[in-house]
Amino acid sequence: MKQVLILLMFLAVIPLVNSCEKARTAPAFITKEKKTQSSEKQDSVVKEPLVTTIDTVDYNQRLFALSNQDRSRRWPVKTVYPLIGAILPYHRVVAFYGNLYSKRMGVLGALPKQEMLQKLRYEVNRWHQADASVTTIPALHYIAITAQNNHGKNNVHRLRMPHHQIDIVVDWAKEINGLVFLDVQVGHSTLQDELPTLVKYFQLPQVHLGIDPEFSMKNEAPPGSKIGTYSAEDINYAIRFLAKIVRENHLPPKILVVHRFTQKMVTNYHKIKPLPEVQVVMNMDGFGNKTLKKSTYHDYIFKEPVQFTGFKLFYKNDTKENSAGLYSPEELLRFTPKPIYIQYQ
Repeated sequence: MKQVLILLMFLAVIPLVNSCEKARTAPAFITKEKKTQSSEKQDSVVKEPLVTTIDTVDYNQRLFALSNQDRSRRWPVKTVYPLIGAILPYHRVVAFYGNLYSKRMGVLGALPKQEMLQKLRYEVNRWHQADASVTTIPALHYIAITAQNNHGKNNVHRLRMPHHQIDIVVDWAKEINGLVFLDVQVGHSTLQDELPTLVKYFQLPQVHLGIDPEFSMKNEAPPGSKIGTYSAEDINYAIRFLAKIVRENHLPPKILVVHRFTQKMVTNYHKIKPLPEVQVVMNMDGFGNKTLKKSTYHDYIFKEPVQFTGFKLFYKNDTKENSAGLYSPEELLRFTPKPIYIQYQ
């Protein structure tokens, strides 16, 4: 009997070791203790593997595919596994960005509703045709708190959108089975003051968060006059904020999109800590010709890995005096790593 028990324990350990070696980030199995009766010996403890939250082998393979066989070994990033129900890397998100009060802030708001949704479906289909290995899903990325050049009533250079406007965007997304991202530009305010105003939306499983360092002013300069910044501490606050909502409401993981197109926009990137409840996308947010955008992606996204990557395409600003036009899905899929979040403005 003793030999049988030893054999059982040995077999139970093998999957744990193998999965750890493949994942390099976290154990694939959680174990529990089970007592078995023995007429010859006192109760013995045998560890049995429980079902993991996700298929870690499949997850790691998907991350490796996104890395495009990166020779620098920066990608895929060694970080935590997500909770079950995670969107990434099983889906690619294609989002339209903007604000309903302005036609200048992005395609979401620039076009009438039906025309905008039809155009979004077209882009989603293009990405599906280019890469059928993941499911492509639509999203509306709405600027819910906008930075302002004027100081405003509270002298914080930001304007909160009325909730009835946010409700409209949430309803539009439901029509296309899409996600919603609420983007926050804090101006002279802080994430600690602004994010709690949107809690009721983040309690919905389909609503996620975007934060924009460009408009996080750490000095007296008004937004737009200089480029702002977030530290890893700022970003980690947003991660913990979302994670708490996920845990308290038993939700699938949230996505946090962080915009970036300069070195100083994000500091201490290596201290950013994704959690099982929150998946982090560093989104290349700069506009210009293809050469400039590719170098920006390389310098500030590829070289400073966090978890997942995104890429923004500007229908107008990327095509001004630029005969080459926008990057196509096929072109972006040759980037290292492949962006899993695509944003059109």
